Amino acid sequence: MTAAIQRRLDIPEPQKAAQTELHPDLNSAHVRFIGVGKTYNGKQGPVAALHGIDLAIQRGEVFGIIGRSGAGKSSLIRTINRLEQPSSGRVLIDQIDIGDFDEDRLVALRRRIGMIFQHFNLMSAKTVWQNVELPLKVAGVPKDQREKKVRELLELVGLQEKHKAYPAQLSGGQKQRVGIARALVHDPQILLCDEATSALDPETTQSILGLLREINQRLGLTIVLITHEMAVIRDICDRVVVLEHGHVVEQGPVWEVFGNPQHDVSKTLLAPLQHALPEELQSRLSAQPQSADAALVLRLQFTGSATDEPDLAALFGALGGRVRLLQGGVERIQGHALGQLLLAVTGASASAEQLRQRASQWAQHVEVVGYVV
Repeated sequence: MTAAIQRRLDIPEPQKAAQTELHPDLNSAHVRFIGVGKTYNGKQGPVAALHGIDLAIQRGEVFGIIGRSGAGKSSLIRTINRLEQPSSGRVLIDQIDIGDFDEDRLVALRRRIGMIFQHFNLMSAKTVWQNVELPLKVAGVPKDQREKKVRELLELVGLQEKHKAYPAQLSGGQKQRVGIARALVHDPQILLCDEATSALDPETTQSILGLLREINQRLGLTIVLITHEMAVIRDICDRVVVLEHGHVVEQGPVWEVFGNPQHDVSKTLLAPLQHALPEELQSRLSAQPQSADAALVLRLQFTGSATDEPDLAALFGALGGRVRLLQGGVERIQGHALGQLLLAVTGASASAEQLRQRASQWAQHVEVVGYVV
């Protein structure tokens, strides 16, 4: 299957060479967006969904596209298989501009690009086996080859025992596994995931993300995933781009965007994953100490620029006095330590600014939040 994945579209060599010369610095990219714009005709006039998108998705990576509703995520991902034709700009796959593909070449393109959907899109009157087999029948694949392929894919997604079941007899996670198997029938090079976990509960979401990561590693697929959930990006993606109103507002490795988001949209999307100051504590905060036993509250943020976890013993020793952990935690994303700690310090001889500076030896950002009794 891996050899099949590495096949390229049958493009005449002169065209391929001409496209390759355009941007030699990014020729290794599997998918490229060059100035891509998309405008729809709405009732009140033209509506711009995408504005000058420039992105390069590398071969074999899991690339996340995130944004709020209406940000342009679906419009962008659907230009990769030409379900949407850009109004401006170009989309290149293996340095080939797919904008001028005729119907025959689009059929060949779409067989090299699998797609899975939020609501599964299974045929209720067909069994699991028949749902997976259908694209092969439509393509005219001989029966013995169809049977071999379907058997392999059902084993890959863990549904070999459910091959005779109908969609109504399956859980949401099992339905999505059928959708994934169906998307892989033509040995695609690229797998597009359109909010593939949004309809699933958290536990099932984790199992599906684990399956997608396994597929990415075993088959070498390039996976492009759109979502509005930062937790999904954190758990599976290598890099992420944040869209807002059709514009790229931030992009980079997942650990970097998570550890130190620069745009307000990124910060808003990350907010559910971060520990906000508890209301109970916030109600007791004051800008100045109200009594001799008031505790200084420090917020330490770890952005991932240091790969080692913070040495809490050394940190607490440097602060002096009594140090209590009020809230927070540190996790590892792509080998980088990220997170934040909320500390309360009492009995220290140093000033608030001196304590902040001492804590800065271990954390990338340190903030004096205030004082509490």
